[in-house]
Amino acid sequence: MSPEVAALAGFALVMALGQFSPGPDMLWLTRVSLRDGARDGVVTALGIATGLAVHATLALTGLALFLHRHPALQIAFTVAAAGYLGWLAARILRDPAGGGAGKTGGGPRGRPFLRGLFCNLANPKVALFLAAICTPFLESSPAPWFAVALWAVIVVQGGVLWSLWALLLQTPRARAIYQRHARRADVVFASVLAALAAWLVIRLVAAGLG
Repeated sequence: MSPEVAALAGFALVMALGQFSPGPDMLWLTRVSLRDGARDGVVTALGIATGLAVHATLALTGLALFLHRHPALQIAFTVAAAGYLGWLAARILRDPAGGGAGKTGGGPRGRPFLRGLFCNLANPKVALFLAAICTPFLESSPAPWFAVALWAVIVVQGGVLWSLWALLLQTPRARAIYQRHARRADVVFASVLAALAAWLVIRLVAAGLG
């Protein structure tokens, strides 16, 4: 096995662990998959993967550090991100509990995709996290194709793993548990998303005061 292939395998393992860490993407995809079914879950996963493509591009081209060094842009992105996460939380609470559980058709195809995309983009730290993870791997290989390979691992692996998660949640037991506790589960999902939005605002205020 060549050093580059070994490095890519190690990078894929690190990214797989990172993909399933608790966060807005996991929460939103889980809720959509349980409530609206496999199709909307997979479409949402593809939206998340598209967001990862944007973040990976920022990370691998150095634009993430550029944005980090411009406070005005950071503030704008953070406010927009907090607002969107808060909107998702409010939308969950407005929906009838379990109202869509078990449906297979879902809504318009664009909406799950766009919500998955914006949910991923609403985490302004993803590009910086990817830049930190990618840097040591980039330094391990001077091959010009290696950065493209890292980008592909981030995006393709993300799309595949998120889609598999959406499909795994279609088991009768998982759907039955959600339907039985739909309202409580939705309150938990909404509360965590609202807490993440509040955390972004608190960090922004703390940074301003500092």
